[in-house]
Amino acid sequence: MRSSTLRISRSHRRSGAAKAAAAVVAGAMALTLTACGGDDDKKDDGGESGTGAASSVQLPKLDGQKLEVAAVWTGPEQDNFTAVLDEFEKRTGAEVSYVPTGNNTSTFLGTKIEGGKPPNVAFLPQVGVLHQFAQKGWVKPMGAEAKAQLDKNFSKGWQDLGAYEGKQYGVYAKAANKSLVWYNTAAFEAAGITAEPKTWDEFVQTAQTLSDAGSPAVSIGGQDGWTLTDWFENVYLSQAGPEKYDQLAKHEIKWTDPSVKEALTTLAQLWGKNDLIAGGNAGALRTEFPKSVTNTFSGDTPAGMVFEGDFVAANINADTKAEIGTDAKVFPFPAVGDASPVVSGGDVAVALKDDKGSQALLTFLASTDAAEIWAAQGGFISPNKEMNADKYKDDVARDIGKALLKAGDSFRFDMSDQAPAAFGGTEGTGEWKALQDFLKTPSDVEGAQKQLETAAAKAYKG
Repeated sequence: MRSSTLRISRSHRRSGAAKAAAAVVAGAMALTLTACGGDDDKKDDGGESGTGAASSVQLPKLDGQKLEVAAVWTGPEQDNFTAVLDEFEKRTGAEVSYVPTGNNTSTFLGTKIEGGKPPNVAFLPQVGVLHQFAQKGWVKPMGAEAKAQLDKNFSKGWQDLGAYEGKQYGVYAKAANKSLVWYNTAAFEAAGITAEPKTWDEFVQTAQTLSDAGSPAVSIGGQDGWTLTDWFENVYLSQAGPEKYDQLAKHEIKWTDPSVKEALTTLAQLWGKNDLIAGGNAGALRTEFPKSVTNTFSGDTPAGMVFEGDFVAANINADTKAEIGTDAKVFPFPAVGDASPVVSGGDVAVALKDDKGSQALLTFLASTDAAEIWAAQGGFISPNKEMNADKYKDDVARDIGKALLKAGDSFRFDMSDQAPAAFGGTEGTGEWKALQDFLKTPSDVEGAQKQLETAAAKAYKG
């Protein structure tokens, strides 16, 4: 699964909103999770949900209509999203089918569109793909009802991310905080580790302590190149700062820049120690993201830590017997520079067909109703500022969601997702491939820089 990444800047000169977000996220990491239910009250605009609860949004009757939705999610994330689609079916009478796109979302959808059989609605994990599709006329502007829900429930920053050249195309219905490290509490206790690492140096030392105690230290899903871009971007944003980050994202500076060398050299402090990585570097390159999670919270010799977003909770809940808050806990990505990065993400829902059903689904996805149903499943946070936060399945998800909202519009989108898809979003090529090669040979920093720059120059020129 590819979860795109929204960057919330925390530079040396952080804004008050970003500081508040940092405090909330840091507090959330220390919480012991318990499943929480919320009240079922909703704002009533005259609609009614399939379960009989009052609805905040009016939807048309679509009896007999068949819709197809495409997104990158599989496994637990797909199951959680299906709960949202099930409610849409109950309210409208439509029949909705779901199709996973695989990691190469733009290629999958481009083939469908050019073949004359696009899905009604698709979730795009890259803002660059949204712009490319808009340029080609492949995405349809949001209708009045969907736009009204978007205006009511989302801040301007999130609205702007779903727009292109003055037209509103999509809604970021799903977000993700991707500056989190999840850890196996039993492994920490066995190694005598009593404090969560706050800096990069402490993080590497914690990994060494775990390894010395007999635990595979860090599980890395290197078979999925997008996880490696997230590693790099967290280190780079914290170390180089947001101004350099913006320049590199636009390719205004080259990947041969000294700041990239510094970030890769920092990563090599972990990636260059084969004994600190579950299965070694070669094993990491054969490990998909979901397996990196189960490797940490199941089996006879589980790893001590795994880095990735809040959506890791969905895999823990579905694929392991670990209890979040007891067996599995989480801390912020360690500070490489003066502050830890706060990294979040989003998938934008867009209509690829100009019909009533597609617009109705966008309207629903932009509503508080859809956000609250999705939040109750777990492994999900939303940038919907009007949703009832009590609907989150657990305290950590709730506090991560609140932190995202407290950050306001002080954020940056994933660097790889801003890039042309050929560089930042395609399996087996571009940044994904270059960082996989670097994980294989982390001593070759200069070679990785040259490979990254060659691929970037070609993709951005195109």
